[in-house]
Amino acid sequence: MARTVTVRLGFTGDTSDVKLVIPDEEPTPWQWGDKFSVVGRATPRVDGPLKATGSARYTYDIDLPAMLYGAILRSPYPHARVRAVDLSRARALPGVRAAIERGEPIVRFAGQEVAAVAAVSPAIANDAVALIKVDYEPLPFVTSMEEAQKPSAPRVFSDRSNVAAPSVTETGNVASALAQAAATHEAIYTTAVQTHVSLETHGAVARWEGDELTVWCSTQGIFTVRDDLAVLFNLPPDKVRVITAYLGGGFGSKFGAGPEVVIAAQLARAAGAPVKLMLPRSAEHLATGNRPSSLQHVKLGADRDGKLVAIELVEQGSGGIGGGAGSAGPFRTLYRCANVRTEERDIYVNAGPSSPMRAPGWPQGCFALELAMDELARKLKLDRLEFRRRNNGNPVRAREFDVGAKAFNWEEKSRAPRTAGTRRRGIGVAAAAWHAIGSAGPQAQAIAFRDGRVAIRIGTQDIGTGTRNILAMVAAEELGLSPSRVAAEIGDTRYLFSVPSGGSSTAPSNTPAVRQAAAHLREKLFLIAAPMLGAEPGDLEARDGMIRVRFEPARAASFVDVCRRIPADSLAAQGEHVPNYAGFRHDQAGCQFVEVEVDVETGIVAVLNVTAVHDAGRIVDPLTARSQVNGGVLMGIGYALFEERRLDPAIGVMVNPTMDDYKLAGPLDTPEINALFIEVANGVTNTGVLGLGEVVHVATAAAIACAVYDAIGAPVRSLPMTPDKVLAAIGRA
Repeated sequence: MARTVTVRLGFTGDTSDVKLVIPDEEPTPWQWGDKFSVVGRATPRVDGPLKATGSARYTYDIDLPAMLYGAILRSPYPHARVRAVDLSRARALPGVRAAIERGEPIVRFAGQEVAAVAAVSPAIANDAVALIKVDYEPLPFVTSMEEAQKPSAPRVFSDRSNVAAPSVTETGNVASALAQAAATHEAIYTTAVQTHVSLETHGAVARWEGDELTVWCSTQGIFTVRDDLAVLFNLPPDKVRVITAYLGGGFGSKFGAGPEVVIAAQLARAAGAPVKLMLPRSAEHLATGNRPSSLQHVKLGADRDGKLVAIELVEQGSGGIGGGAGSAGPFRTLYRCANVRTEERDIYVNAGPSSPMRAPGWPQGCFALELAMDELARKLKLDRLEFRRRNNGNPVRAREFDVGAKAFNWEEKSRAPRTAGTRRRGIGVAAAAWHAIGSAGPQAQAIAFRDGRVAIRIGTQDIGTGTRNILAMVAAEELGLSPSRVAAEIGDTRYLFSVPSGGSSTAPSNTPAVRQAAAHLREKLFLIAAPMLGAEPGDLEARDGMIRVRFEPARAASFVDVCRRIPADSLAAQGEHVPNYAGFRHDQAGCQFVEVEVDVETGIVAVLNVTAVHDAGRIVDPLTARSQVNGGVLMGIGYALFEERRLDPAIGVMVNPTMDDYKLAGPLDTPEINALFIEVANGVTNTGVLGLGEVVHVATAAAIACAVYDAIGAPVRSLPMTPDKVLAAIGRA
């Protein structure tokens, strides 16, 4: 059955009453003006001390009795036919317990898996790999998008073209609108391949017990890994258990059972013993995923009032043997425009496969669109922020622009001198959007024990974002407890189902299920407390560790005393994330303001400060929210200024697959970051929580590029903006 509720939704200065039809068992969605005891208060992470002291057990820390160590032989060729694999010498090496070949007749990138071994120590495993003989027939290869599109180019896949069919969308008539525009801008923008560089590399520990497989895995999706392995080994899902207690980063590269996970399970079965297989850093760069490159041909047109009349994107991108950039999202979303055309095309080359990476496609697209917006604003002789305001159609972002400009001091900085000796300062602004509203499906269990302890169990995983905090806080709010009284137990497929942690979906997908479960548990506890207090269950409330009569606070019992009356060892209730409601808005707005300093003699760019203003729906823990902003901004700085996978075109091999050669942002590159939130009661779920990791990352590189343009007077249209590119742009200016 369902009921209709009226809730107040929106944000400061823009709220309205909205009717929602919700299931009877669903708590009324949190609304604008609700008062909270726990939610919204900065709460230190419950796992912080464990991580700081090294007590948190990651997959890398798993150590089982009689455990073996796996190692993988990878192809040195970017394209080759594997004619034969000889494992005999490897198998004969003392200490080797298993050796297998992958059975792939063709390898399509340097670093692809060919064979693997398991041995009693990592050193012996590596020695055994060196003893494997492979008869390769090298084949022609291609490593650049330009070469891949030539008719004479070698085919990456024999059964298809290197150039995929385009994906085209169009509203209105772009060609006509461009012809009639008062001002136009046209340019090409490029971005390089970026690898994920997770702090904990990919890997797993696999153990067979008869026909049951247990895998400790560094993954963003314990249930996707379970299902992949069940299919690959022809097992019922309940015969596969996947555990991820802690994860050292994934950023989209750790969703399913990758080759390293499958190989660990194959070796464990062949050896009859548990096998740990964690990848070395070089393999992490070569074979576990990347953010695809892009080449974006952008055309914009505006009328005399500074209103966009046409937006066109023709994009091609390469994720190696995987999909391309898909950067059209910002072009179709960020600004109002009646005439929009996007054309996206994947180009295949002989390089490691792409995988989703923090807002897939959006950082590439936002960089190109926002830098093009700056270039067109200058042609129109408009302030760049004002140009964006005139074309913004999102009321939340309109407020974000105002709040951010004031906090950043945009007006004063716009008038400030740009040059001081060899250093020039510049400021930039960029809009962001995402859609982290979560998805239905997760199920949670809330358990009260007779000693007053409470546990929340749900089969999600914490990818480093503080998930345990968020879930415990939501349950504590519903039960009237402090978060320290609630243990969030996650990371095991023996718990109820949840979705993978990707697309900033963890908090918005899981908190509604946890809130519903906690609400159902509270109602069960009220049934126990009512006769104790001489009241009806409907007259009770849970607050401050007590269960009391709502309008007679003196009639109360402690939560612990009520739990002592539980007839069994514990009392449990279940909840689920029901389908999302229409709510206030389903999109998610953000913007960032950046100040940079450019040394015009060396071309080095320093990011001085960032003001990031974002909508994350209902903020459960401001401390973890600010942490998400910091992480997204820092990754954006790396993308803007440093990170790039480099392939040797002559031999098709990545030349910088180490932490010495693959440049990341470091402590000295970290700016002052001011995180501001526009809290929105959106009513999309019963909590209204949105994810935050993706939307923060979308705008950073774009805002930095706009600030560099402002500093040196010429756009740098290629990421990363390395010193040579900056100096070349200064020369053109």
